[in-house]
Amino acid sequence: MNTATYTVEGMTCGHCVSSVKEEVGEVEGVGAVDVDLATGLLTVSGDGPLDSEKIVAAVEAAGYHVAARP
Repeated sequence: MNTATYTVEGMTCGHCVSSVKEEVGEVEGVGAVDVDLATGLLTVSGDGPLDSEKIVAAVEAAGYHVAARP
């Protein structure tokens, strides 16, 4: 299983977390999404390769910014 962690800026509530989880969860190859509101960390895992560009685009589609990525 592949795992990648990103730092997301702009999330302030549970709705923000849900939005990011929903968008990132739709990216091909993503099997699990965990978002920690307190730290801003987004952890994504999947059985195959993870496309970082698509994950970042999904975060941006949800209305947030990726400050750091693997």
